[in-house]
Amino acid sequence: MKSRYILFVSFVILFAFDSYSQKNIAQINTISASPYIPQYVEWGGEKIMLDRYDMRERFDREMISFCYGHINTLMIIKRANRYFPIIKPIIEEMGLPADFIYLAAIESSLNPRAQSPAKAVGLWQIMPATAKEYGLEVNDNVDERYNIIKSTRAACEYLKKAYEKYGSWITAAASYNAGQNRISTEMTRQLQNHAFDLWLNVETSRYMFRLMAIKMIMENPVYYGFAIRSSQLYPSIRFKEIEVTNTISDLPRFAIDNGISFSQLKEFNLWLRSQKLPVQEGNSYMILIPYIDDLFYSTNSQEVYDKRWVID
Repeated sequence: MKSRYILFVSFVILFAFDSYSQKNIAQINTISASPYIPQYVEWGGEKIMLDRYDMRERFDREMISFCYGHINTLMIIKRANRYFPIIKPIIEEMGLPADFIYLAAIESSLNPRAQSPAKAVGLWQIMPATAKEYGLEVNDNVDERYNIIKSTRAACEYLKKAYEKYGSWITAAASYNAGQNRISTEMTRQLQNHAFDLWLNVETSRYMFRLMAIKMIMENPVYYGFAIRSSQLYPSIRFKEIEVTNTISDLPRFAIDNGISFSQLKEFNLWLRSQKLPVQEGNSYMILIPYIDDLFYSTNSQEVYDKRWVID
């Protein structure tokens, strides 16, 4: 009797698999379906064809990785509701395609506290030397790589210079991972003019396709099996800004005087790296103080940055 029941269940599953189209089957959580792959993807204003075997298979790998790496992908979508409204206007203001919001997504999973083994930190995973080259302050007390606004501007400056060199935003993105020297050197050695056609290390080779894959999934997450309600997204938080022109010798006391804990002060000002803030004459810093009401969830007033992300 038991064997007949198992046989019946197996038949039902096989029938269900055979009855759904490729597009519908991707929404059945109980079946490990291969994600739908289009004929082309648009990224950064470029139409990237996926008809060549290697292009299609490299893209397929990253789609599978994001679709079945549920924890990381869910966290990216939830955090995007908080951080995309901050970084996207800066990206567009500085003349970059809006698709570069996805570069921050794959660099740090939109975790502002992210740190790599190579000591790259923040949403944009900027290295210390690169930070200083693009005007960010990095020392024992202040690390502006953690400042979301300033680090976004620095990343954009880097990418704009890379675009001027390569004439392709996706190749500029590859250079963000590998470095412009490496990309330029390999172009010369391999007699190619686009990063897609270079033989590169595995990380950089995957990097470009990860950018395209996370964009495709975040433009239609429900289709790829990520069902999120608006109340489950991480909400934006409002702040009042305090311009600091004099040294603060005791940041925990400063936090309490402004109605929050030192932990909350650090959470929203990660660039503060110690318990004091020395301020040189003529210099100033902007500290964000969250509104207390915004530190508590309110499902009735939840703002959704992109309606495509939610099922309600």
